[in-house]
Amino acid sequence: MKNLIFTTLLILSVISVQAQSTDLEITWSVTEPNYQNSNQALSVLKLKNLGETDLPASGWVIYYNSLNGKLQNPESAPVTITYINGDFYSLSPKSGFKALKPGEELDLPILTRQLKNLTDYPKGFYIAFTGTKRTFPVKLKQNTTEDLNARDLAIARSVYDKTEKTMAAGSDSFSPILPTPKSLVRKEGSFSLSGQSNLVVPKEFIAEAKLFLNDLQVATGIKPQLNGKAKENQIIVQQLNTIKPEAYNLHISPKEIKIQAATKAGVFYAFQSLKALLPLQKGTGSLANIAINALEINDEPRFGHRAFMMDIARNYQPKDEVKKLIEALALYKVNVLHFHITDDEGWRLEIPGLPELTQVGGHRGHTTDENDQINPSYGSGPNRDNLTGSGYLTKNEFIEILKFAHERHILVIPEIETPGHARAAIVAMNARYNRLIKSGNKTEAEKYLLRDLQDKSVYRSVQGFKDNVINAALPSVYTFLEKVTDELIAMYKTADAPLKTIHFGGDEVPAGVWEKSPVVLSLMRKNPSVKNTGQLWPYYFNKLDQMLKRKGLYLSGWEEIGLHKVKGKMVVNERFAKSNFHTDVWNNLSGNEDLAYRLANAGYKVVLTNVTNLYLDLAYSKSYAEPGQYWGGYVDIDKPFSFIPYNYTKNQKEDERGNAIAPGHFKNMVQLTEFGKSNIVGIQAPLWSEIIFSKERFEYLLFPKLFGLAERAWAQDPTWALEKDAAKSEAQYNAAYQSFLNSVGNYELPRLDNLSGGFNYRIPTPGLKVENGTLSANVLYPGLTIVYTTDGSDPNENSQKYTAPISQKGNYTFKTINAKGRGSNLIKVQL
Repeated sequence: MKNLIFTTLLILSVISVQAQSTDLEITWSVTEPNYQNSNQALSVLKLKNLGETDLPASGWVIYYNSLNGKLQNPESAPVTITYINGDFYSLSPKSGFKALKPGEELDLPILTRQLKNLTDYPKGFYIAFTGTKRTFPVKLKQNTTEDLNARDLAIARSVYDKTEKTMAAGSDSFSPILPTPKSLVRKEGSFSLSGQSNLVVPKEFIAEAKLFLNDLQVATGIKPQLNGKAKENQIIVQQLNTIKPEAYNLHISPKEIKIQAATKAGVFYAFQSLKALLPLQKGTGSLANIAINALEINDEPRFGHRAFMMDIARNYQPKDEVKKLIEALALYKVNVLHFHITDDEGWRLEIPGLPELTQVGGHRGHTTDENDQINPSYGSGPNRDNLTGSGYLTKNEFIEILKFAHERHILVIPEIETPGHARAAIVAMNARYNRLIKSGNKTEAEKYLLRDLQDKSVYRSVQGFKDNVINAALPSVYTFLEKVTDELIAMYKTADAPLKTIHFGGDEVPAGVWEKSPVVLSLMRKNPSVKNTGQLWPYYFNKLDQMLKRKGLYLSGWEEIGLHKVKGKMVVNERFAKSNFHTDVWNNLSGNEDLAYRLANAGYKVVLTNVTNLYLDLAYSKSYAEPGQYWGGYVDIDKPFSFIPYNYTKNQKEDERGNAIAPGHFKNMVQLTEFGKSNIVGIQAPLWSEIIFSKERFEYLLFPKLFGLAERAWAQDPTWALEKDAAKSEAQYNAAYQSFLNSVGNYELPRLDNLSGGFNYRIPTPGLKVENGTLSANVLYPGLTIVYTTDGSDPNENSQKYTAPISQKGNYTFKTINAKGRGSNLIKVQL
């Protein structure tokens, strides 16, 4: 009887808890966006009980992810906010908290940094109850008192003026191929491509030919013969050893198409250009004829290293999205995929023999000890099956990606973040240690341990973590890194894909790390070259360098691998300047504008990765509705397009806050020497994934910005970049930019509608100008349509099209749409 009563009470308790938790609602309202001019925001977090039972006075905790935050009046507040780790916080009742009855609300004033767009808000709220492992997501609403439309109208006016200025350059010419070929001459007539055409290819290039034929059939329905008997209407591929490795000639006449190249890569890029000349609509059958305009192209890339960095560590993307990306990179001749697969918030690749890396480090969810998964980040919530918070590539999936990329002449560089940004690996190896210690196997437990168990050092990383740096003095760290390296080498070998380097991170190790580690202190006593924790830096990367060289690889990393601290300031470390370190230099923020050139001048190989121009995860504009970060400024398609690799300060107009740069700001900066120029190996655009919660958002931030990277990495040095007269340079730039926008709008955006099932590229909001009672509108890309309504409804393809300035009074709602009816964000204006 007692057991029956106890069971009944337990069931009623669980039912009560479920009712309380699922009916709790949180509203986050920004009441003062710029609180007392302090660069803080004052918000009210409102807890509302929508259920039929009390939220009890105790026994529960609400968890969430936030940039930061503290109670405005912590002493008098009935709750406590506690920082846990990273961006993870908890909110719990104090002893005097009164139960929140059905229908009751509780307002909690909270101070945070300014919340400038929709991705800034705290997210991932869930509630957990004492005595049960069950957790429940909490409904969340968010709003602000700021006049967002007023902000958007100011942005729209700026967009209008900039677009009008570009359009005034009057360039009607544009390349049918992006990136723009070195030389393109249009000829008379056209080549008729059909299923009866014959593709004549030497055996060395058969693989590239088959890929082209498959893509051609998918795009048009046409599949020519391969090395058939037809002697007319041929596409002929010839090997020409006198041109550069990735160069090609593509000559199209009414009689034939001739491709000449020295290497498989050159042939592949010729086929990519030929694909770009195909019609955007699919053919009706294998016998259909397609006319390809006659022209002559002689082309070669400017840089050999044309890279995009995909981050699947912070938030995960599955294999199919990676392959979809690779298809796009190949089409636009981007030849390096820098694959960021590990970080604090996730380890995303199966490593044989170390299952905890993915079983623990590859999953996020509610946990009290992190022995089964790591804490939620970026709003991933309590559930282990969250689509972007959790997930990893199996060994076989990774091998499949490597093969797929190699077939398309894309080098995949894996990044294993160390010694900082390594929390997922640290937690995973802690779980491994705990498992093996319980079984009494101390030696094996310590084999891959990444932290000194007695370390009392106190630090906090840029992202808020207090335990994310592996211990560079531990021998087990190097055992772990060599194990991971060997497994990577084995996967590349199985895929028959080239592996030239491993990127071992190296960035953002915070002050205070290692200072109270007994293992570090012991190393200092034994090794005279390590006199302080700062000297652990070269010690660590020297060991990595030696390990990689034994395996025929070189070391890549972020710029810090070529720096060291002198009197508290990071300066170029001459020690490794001749060690073939490849440094991805992102930091061109105030005080470090010339850092890339300083490293290149010293002898380091440099991949320009300037945050202000090339970080694609930065928001397109200051609009509240634009997802993205902004700590490095705002990046639209113009920022990568306008980038001048050998003199990037020449036309940098904005700083990392989006503010205009004063004339003469760069006067005393270090300039690139001729020797330094020889060390600039290429350029790269990263897309970090902190705010990437879907495939759609990934693609939205990727395109059309990637076109700017592709153009600047492949196309030749433009005249506007070399022109010394500022006025002439600006006029040349505007004309070139308009030509580029014509290519993007008329060809590339429609192509993206169909490529690999279609990409969710960003469609820009219209530019608007209200002046003298007249409303004018324009749009950045030709080929897009501006539509509007006057009844407050959302415009669509059937709405009124904007064709001329409007003078009729009314309330207008505008947006831009593409040929498929997909639209931009809305903007409203009263006339």
